[in-house]
Amino acid sequence: MKKQEKIFEVENLTQKIKDAKSVVLIDYRGLKANQTVTLRSQIKKAGDELQVAKNTLLARALVKAKLLPEAKKGEDQVLKLEGPTLVLFAKADEFASLKSLATFGKANELLALKAGFLEGKILSKEELLKLAALPTKDQLRAILVSLLAQPQQRLVYGLNYNLQKLVIILKKVSEKPN
Repeated sequence: MKKQEKIFEVENLTQKIKDAKSVVLIDYRGLKANQTVTLRSQIKKAGDELQVAKNTLLARALVKAKLLPEAKKGEDQVLKLEGPTLVLFAKADEFASLKSLATFGKANELLALKAGFLEGKILSKEELLKLAALPTKDQLRAILVSLLAQPQQRLVYGLNYNLQKLVIILKKVSEKPN
């Protein structure tokens, strides 16, 4: 890769990082071509993006986006990037794509999460897995609606129960021979 191409790639990655609500770094070793296509289509449906990135260029972009502190000469970077890296840029929902990534990774026994970034904070693999286990926004909305509707449903049931009981008693009284 020529120097100018590297500069362009770092700028491109930096802009994508700044535009994303969350960024997740994944080790994609062992992923087959058809699995990659399936995964990309799932992520694209959610409105997010997957991209393979060189570790050195990605590290520069993360520093430029102010998600990682710049390493001084002789010091190691805070986050060591090793092996092939696939980057998830979550633009629509912070956790929906992470959830589908975790599900895909469990089903195929692939995709080791490396690290993530949310609101300027570095997230470990364990923290990412905890976030992936949380329900999505739509699921939380459905739970909230059902909780809000429960008191009204119970009131309607209670009122109907007394009316039904009265109808049953009146029917029995009318059927009794006098």
